[in-house]
Amino acid sequence: MYTTIKLEKEGRIATLTLNRPEAMNSMNEEMMKELAVCLESLKEDTAVQVLLIKGEGRAFSAGGDIKAMIDTKTPFNLDEVMKYVSRIALSLYTLPQITIASVHGAAAGLGCSLALGCDVIIAEENSKLAMNFIGIGLVPDGGGHFFLRERIGVSKAKHLIWEGRKLTSTEAKALGLVDELASDGLGWSTATSYAHKLIQSPIAAMIATKEILHAGKVKELELILEKESVAQIAMRKTADHLEGIEAFVEKRQPAFNGN
Repeated sequence: MYTTIKLEKEGRIATLTLNRPEAMNSMNEEMMKELAVCLESLKEDTAVQVLLIKGEGRAFSAGGDIKAMIDTKTPFNLDEVMKYVSRIALSLYTLPQITIASVHGAAAGLGCSLALGCDVIIAEENSKLAMNFIGIGLVPDGGGHFFLRERIGVSKAKHLIWEGRKLTSTEAKALGLVDELASDGLGWSTATSYAHKLIQSPIAAMIATKEILHAGKVKELELILEKESVAQIAMRKTADHLEGIEAFVEKRQPAFNGN
């Protein structure tokens, strides 16, 4: 059914795997579309009570596929992409399941937004989290502004976005971005163990609490997603974005000029 992701269900637990290991699970247009469709389908599946999200291979996700952004043979349809990204974030936030991100390697850019949108984040000690859109002259999307603010507040969210630095899992946990650390190589077993503990709990009550706490903020998330889309489309047209992309491809420091 899917080509860039996998969805597996076992009893009341589902596992969603980002499956572009050759590209460190960076998200091209096809993956974004498939994620949106998959998460929307899970909104209707009340038999599933826990959703685990992980990445195949060396990383959780390196974020948006920068090579796809500059591929002139198959141009990035930014309007469509931003619709998919917004659908992913909104579906993730309103899922009637407890969501667990199992992070290893990199969770960067849109991959970081996806992880932060989960109810529980378990990160291996060797992992890195980075809301690093600023490095290519862009703003966070996928609800990145919203999810960061939910976890660490407005002031810290602003500074983290502006700095765009990579955080170790220990630094991320100290900030409140990660809920639990796991030894290298044991992230997935820790996450699955957590999932099985959940389904042995009164999880219907836990899901109800999630819905109650999230309900009043759905409109707010929708507004932020709309603003992220408008801003991202505008930023894609800037000289700083072009310089950031070129510097990334050429593996050099960008020289931004504020335009």
